Amino acid sequence: MYPLTAGLIVESKELWEELKAALEPLGIRLVFESPQLPEAWMPFLERIDRVQPDVILVEVTRLKEPLEAVVKRLRSTSAQPAVFALHNSAQPDLILSALRAGASEFLYPPVAEPLKQALERLAEARQKAGEKVPWGGKTIGFLSAKGGCGATTIACHVAKALAGLNAGKVLLADIDLQAGIIGFLLKTNSDYSLADAVNNLQRLDLSYWRGLVSNGTPNLEVLTAPTAPAAKQLPSGHVKQVLAFARSHYDWSVIDMGRNVRAGTLSLLDVIDETYLVTTSEVPALHQAKQIIQILLDAGYSRSQLRLVLNRTTRRTDVTINELETIIGIPVHATIVNDFETFYQAFSEGRLVDSSSVPGQDFARLAAKIAGVTEPVRKKRFSLFG
Repeated sequence: MYPLTAGLIVESKELWEELKAALEPLGIRLVFESPQLPEAWMPFLERIDRVQPDVILVEVTRLKEPLEAVVKRLRSTSAQPAVFALHNSAQPDLILSALRAGASEFLYPPVAEPLKQALERLAEARQKAGEKVPWGGKTIGFLSAKGGCGATTIACHVAKALAGLNAGKVLLADIDLQAGIIGFLLKTNSDYSLADAVNNLQRLDLSYWRGLVSNGTPNLEVLTAPTAPAAKQLPSGHVKQVLAFARSHYDWSVIDMGRNVRAGTLSLLDVIDETYLVTTSEVPALHQAKQIIQILLDAGYSRSQLRLVLNRTTRRTDVTINELETIIGIPVHATIVNDFETFYQAFSEGRLVDSSSVPGQDFARLAAKIAGVTEPVRKKRFSLFG
């Protein structure tokens, strides 16, 4: 389902508890909760402008002002949220007046199933609207065919190179919950991680977000993976909501997706515009890459969204590009040269490789290709494929 955000204005404790229980399994991010309509509307409407909910659920059991006026005010914000009217019972006259007032839905207990259906309709409508009008920036994921293929290294360097292209604001996010090491590689200084974003979805606005990310490079901010074992079990639906939030605030979100494909990986596919599958020319890695591609295609991910990156290329190889593409089933989108000494020296000094280095030039070309800008001129060097 298209990721949705919601606000609650509910006074009845019983209805509030029923709503929270119904929303929990749907992965809806709550951006605000209030027990009643505000006395001072202006600050409240400014808050709605800031958190941008897709839908506001309003209890109308004991309204002190006309519902039509309430709906009009809520929809006057830039978010233009859908408004779902809630009541503790079904009253035909009230249902009709609520719909006439501009409410999209009228819900009453038991709310779980009708709320789910209403949100699915809203999500479908937002999805169709999103296909016509781009929503936010672009999200690209880097996925290792197997452990050690170098997806994390490539994600870090591509994110830095994108930031250097002045192509907009870039987020580098580590969602590899098993072995995320972006924080270590980049020597980030934040005490917070993806887990803090997931566990505080109801507080997730720009003000809170700025406290979670690190920003040691111009135009580049970093969200690290959690390191504490207890924080590594994060619901994939909530991670998806964090990525949807990031998408609306960055031109580029570069995601380290970890290695291989898990259920959580598949659940994120509809917020990942392009997946860069990183492999080496070793037989086990190629075997895994082929399997992963088939899994992604079977899950409904488009072949046009898949990009194959061949890492650690050398001058001598037993397989040509054409042979490799025949084996894997998709074209090789980019190659990264094998340069152990350059990487060893950079990582031992706590930094990324220089953009002027041979692999640095490969990263710059890949970033330019991703951003759709003129690729840097290739300096003369030996290459695996000429």
